[in-house]
Amino acid sequence: MQIIDKLATSLNCRNEEPNKQLAQTIADTNNKAAVKELVSLLHHANKNIQGDAIKVLQETGALKPELVAPYVAELLPLLQHKNNRMVWGTMAALSALAPAAPTILYNNLGTILDAAAKGSVITKDHTIKILVILAATPAYTQDCIALLLDQLKDAPVNQLPTYAESTVTIITPTYKPEMLRILMQRLPDVTTETKHRRLTRLIQKLQK
Repeated sequence: MQIIDKLATSLNCRNEEPNKQLAQTIADTNNKAAVKELVSLLHHANKNIQGDAIKVLQETGALKPELVAPYVAELLPLLQHKNNRMVWGTMAALSALAPAAPTILYNNLGTILDAAAKGSVITKDHTIKILVILAATPAYTQDCIALLLDQLKDAPVNQLPTYAESTVTIITPTYKPEMLRILMQRLPDVTTETKHRRLTRLIQKLQK
């Protein structure tokens, strides 16, 4: 049975369970041929098959990133796809692959940030994850922290506490004052009590 026959759409299934199970099997068996077939299916005529393929690649990448990482260069152009499902699905896959492919992602941050600026909340969420992961590589730390701080300036209010909590995990002493300034400036925008409390805690942490 070909990989396409195991996708949720081919099985007339309306949830992602078959795709998740397929990803688990591919990761467990180190099935490189299956990954190659999935990459080819990203350009299938049926957009639902495309969506299933990127979902399986994302899930496989989360389980075994080194299996999918060789195809990052083929995933990046999908960030400019007309179908929003493919854009956020690709960004989710790239965030799963970031630990195994930091250099190519760093070299393509322009494309990633452009997609985030135009994309959905999910696309932005995974962009933040990518930047946080890349910041762990010493050569990329300063650039990625600066980019994360830029994201905090314009982040949707609902996402701001989450993005700030992610950023504070990799913030360096040099950038603490700037992060503190941004959060204090944006605090009045956050009117939801729980989110306001989360942001206040972060501000207090940065002030220590």
